[in-house]
Amino acid sequence: MKKPELAKRLAHQSNSTVAEAADRLDRMVGELVRQLKHGGEARLPGVGAFTRHRGGRLALQPEPKKNV
Repeated sequence: MKKPELAKRLAHQSNSTVAEAADRLDRMVGELVRQLKHGGEARLPGVGAFTRHRGGRLALQPEPKKNV
């Protein structure tokens, strides 16, 4: 899914404009990148946690699936 499509979905779900949703999306991605650059972990609820390893390689530790 590309950013415009994601922003459109986010706007629909949050009852906001596409521009507002795109701005929130940009801030969130920027914060995730900042956390990773500083050697931290970047969590995405419902997805998992990204961590940065030596050499800059990213790894995703998926969240366990919930039985519904």
